[in-house]
Amino acid sequence: MSDLRVYIDGRKKRDPEFAENYDKGFQDFKLGVMLRQAREDAGLTQEELARKISTKKTAISRIENHAEDMKLSTLEKFANALGKQLTISVA
Repeated sequence: MSDLRVYIDGRKKRDPEFAENYDKGFQDFKLGVMLRQAREDAGLTQEELARKISTKKTAISRIENHAEDMKLSTLEKFANALGKQLTISVA
């Protein structure tokens, strides 16, 4: 296990607030990465995707880099513009 992973695991055990914020932040980050990858796989630039969903390139960048508190309708527009279907799962 890496030194970073040891540190994070230890800190999460000692600090419940850190643990909650870390997990939430990681999920937001992961969603942004998934959206960026889907856009790139579709061969679109941020500007091209923005035009498809009637928004600005900066909005696409913000979604990909800080995917937090997004509306489902925004996620659905994003997916549809990439020729994908939005699927939500509760695990």
